[in-house]
Amino acid sequence: MLRRDGTCSYPSPRRLPGEAVNHPAHYGGADDPFETIKVLQAWLSPEEYRGFLKGNAIKYLSRAAKKGAPVEDAKKAAWYAERLSQL
Repeated sequence: MLRRDGTCSYPSPRRLPGEAVNHPAHYGGADDPFETIKVLQAWLSPEEYRGFLKGNAIKYLSRAAKKGAPVEDAKKAAWYAERLSQL
């Protein structure tokens, strides 16, 4: 919850190794049939879904050196590129 002073009262989620790249819990997790990536694939046309994957790969590559987690962003870009290559 956001406090009046602008701070948040929610604790930071505990991150597990790899969780930020492969099926992060904040997007539903791998075992959730409503994980965001699965819902997007179901709702979007094949062309739209390919564009989504391509756009996210580009996004993570372009910001990799700017947000303090370049290896994580490169892994995320590779994750989206791998899904794209499997279509």
